[in-house]
Amino acid sequence: MRRILLLLAALLAGAIPPAAAQSPPPGLDAILARGVLRVGLTGDYRPFSYRDPATGAVSGLDADMAQSLADGMGVKLDIVPTTWSSLTPDLQAGKFDIAMGGVTITLNRLKTAYFSAPVLRAGKTPIARCADTDKYQTLAQIDRPEVTVIVNPGGTNESFDRANLHQARILVFPDNTTIFDQLVQGHADLMITDGVEARLQQKLHPDLCAIHPDTPFTVSELGYMLPRDMPLKLFVDAWLHGLDISGAHARLVAKWLE
Repeated sequence: MRRILLLLAALLAGAIPPAAAQSPPPGLDAILARGVLRVGLTGDYRPFSYRDPATGAVSGLDADMAQSLADGMGVKLDIVPTTWSSLTPDLQAGKFDIAMGGVTITLNRLKTAYFSAPVLRAGKTPIARCADTDKYQTLAQIDRPEVTVIVNPGGTNESFDRANLHQARILVFPDNTTIFDQLVQGHADLMITDGVEARLQQKLHPDLCAIHPDTPFTVSELGYMLPRDMPLKLFVDAWLHGLDISGAHARLVAKWLE
């Protein structure tokens, strides 16, 4: 009987690939072994990422940064579509290696993920039709029953609205690429978003004005969300530091934000 059990164990061991032959866990080693960096981008948050509905091509500051990171690793780039609602679950499920595209560093996200060093400072500020800017300077002015605040679902914009607005109507609109058209058309009174986006959208929509983007309601930082792999975090932080001291990051920011 003992000989039979030993033979069976040997057969089972041969059927199961050894740990060394299995795929490496998510992180830097897996990316290098695969030869592909998979970057999660929502494609709906200018100037960080925008997916052209006709061609599917993704452009923006973090599309360029993603290519730079892939080049620094010596691997190919694969941009993986995601949403603000599924951003954290998709990262945890290993659908991509890093989330980029204007991700706010929050304590809640830090419970399950690492973040790179901050790449930009941001803060929530209103944007409304230019004729109405005096009406929505403060949260007290905004948080009234007759005011409709439009928001994209699943991200920190919605979290901010839910936490701070208790009387105003919160209108969730699923398409962040056309949400500002809803403001222009009068379907909502204002939106509260990061000042970076508010500044850009007022350029794209002359009828809209960012309201005090230099003195936002909150102050936060944007970074790149990573799985809990310290070698990957150290690599990304070193890459960012190199871009900062070379001026490459500042040039990309100027290209897309100014």
